[in-house]
This record gives sequence, structure tokens and C-alpha cells, in this order.
Amino acid sequence: MPRNLDMTALRSFVAVAESGGVTRASGFLNLTQSAVSMQLKRLETAMGLDLLDRSGRGVSLTSAGEQLLSYARRMLDLNDEAFARLTHQDYEGEIKLGVPHDIVYPAIPQILQRLAAEYPRVRVQLISSNTRRLKEMFAQGECDLILTTEDGVGPEGQTLIELPLIWIGAPGGSAWKRRPLRLAFENECIFRSGVQRALDSAGIAWDMAVESNSSRTIEATVSADMAIHAAIVGTIPNYMEVVPHGNALPELQMTSINLYASDVGGNAALNDLAALVRQSYQALAGARVSNALVKV
Repeated sequence: MPRNLDMTALRSFVAVAESGGVTRASGFLNLTQSAVSMQLKRLETAMGLDLLDRSGRGVSLTSAGEQLLSYARRMLDLNDEAFARLTHQDYEGEIKLGVPHDIVYPAIPQILQRLAAEYPRVRVQLISSNTRRLKEMFAQGECDLILTTEDGVGPEGQTLIELPLIWIGAPGGSAWKRRPLRLAFENECIFRSGVQRALDSAGIAWDMAVESNSSRTIEATVSADMAIHAAIVGTIPNYMEVVPHGNALPELQMTSINLYASDVGGNAALNDLAALVRQSYQALAGARVSNALVKV
């Protein structure tokens, strides 16, 4: 029949071994000396071994005690690691970061990696949704910090960079040549109405190829050359390409990538996350922006 070691008794045993006596160990453990002595005696009784040599003035380990000490340290380390991980005590806070799915790459993974290196005990929950939904969540206190893609910027926001929208489609596709022009946008996509207005102004008939709030559905439709889409330059996935329309389609508007951050005065990790986001986009703004396809 399996026999189990008492973790509390093991902790007292390790404390006594490392401190050199019951008195000091009881102070470290915040227990009475009698409680520590009882736990040691219970451990020796359970194992049927003398673990401590009490013949001298101090306390020393027997050979069996020396062997147990090595096991006990490893067992307590594993116990503490498991308990901290599973009860979230390894974390000192949580930050909820909202980002539109189409600008998660390439900046966000590197930002999160740098923050994790500085604050390994802070959990960051990444929420990917459309700009309208993220702004609603921010207003309701459900996100601490959000990025948005908008024509302008709200009173609480800060514009990090302005980038052009470009037409994208399937590699080698011909959907952009068809009329009416078939479009694929999520119902809540903030670019949708602006693209439609641009086509109306250019006198180009259009219709919607798909009605969905799923980004995967939009991507599949465009990749199948059933429709075209618009995206911010530098965020085009490798299974799509810039449409080579040669001015057959209208130029699209510039888009602002904005930062909205809650009052972060007392939260160093949130302050630093906001700073990392600003630095990342400042670096991008400082670089030469071209219309070349940037694979992500």
C-alpha cells in the first residue's frame, strides 16, 4: 500500500536542517517550537527512521536525514511550483489588450514578448475583435488598452501612425476585373463603408460576395478569388497579394492606427505596455513607408 509523506512535516524538516535548529526554524515558519518538534517526530515515526541527531548541543542530520533532505527540497519546490501555477498566485496582475485582428501582426507579438521579459508575473489577455467592438469594450472598462483602425481619432485616443488602405485579392486572381465588383468585408468592418463610397464616387458597380462577421470566412472568400478586400499596407497575409489594378480601381483613404489607454498612473506594467506600443509604431512611422507588399 502506498505511503505518503506529509508536506507540512517535510517543510519543517527542511527549515530545521537549513536553519540549524528548531528555534530559528519556528520563527521562519511562524509556528511554535513545540509544533515544529511534533511535525519532525511525526515524520520520523511515519518513516521509521531517525532523521535528526539530537545527542549534541545543536541539531544535525543523520545519514538518513541527509538523504531525505535532497528529496524534500525537490518535492517542496515542485509542490510550490504546481500550487502557484494552478492557483494563479504566480501572477501579480492582468492586462487586457484589444487589437483588431488585421493589425495583430507584425508588431503585437514582439511587443508582448518584450513586456513578458520585463514583467514575467503579469498576465496579458489579448482580445482580437473589430474596432467598433473594441471601443465599446474600452468604454465599459472591459479592456485596459486598445488599438483601433479608424478614419480619425476619438477624444481619448492618440494616433500612432497613418497608413494607406490598399486593394488585395487572391494571388494571380481576376476578381478585381469583374463587374459588378464583388467585395468581401465583415459586417462590422470599419473599412467597409469607406470602400463602398470610393467605388460609388468612381462609378463602379459593386455587390457584397459574403455577409459574415468571421474574418476566416472573408479570408477564404478572397483567397478563392471570389471577391476582393482592402487592408492596411504592411499587414497583408502571404496567401493574398496587392491587386495590380493599374488605376482601374479608386485609391483608398489613409487609415489611422490609434491607441486608447485607460488611466494607467498606478500600473507600471500597463504604462510600459503603452510605451512599448508607442515605440513600435514610432519606429514604423520613422521608417520609409512604401507600397511594396510586406509579408507577415
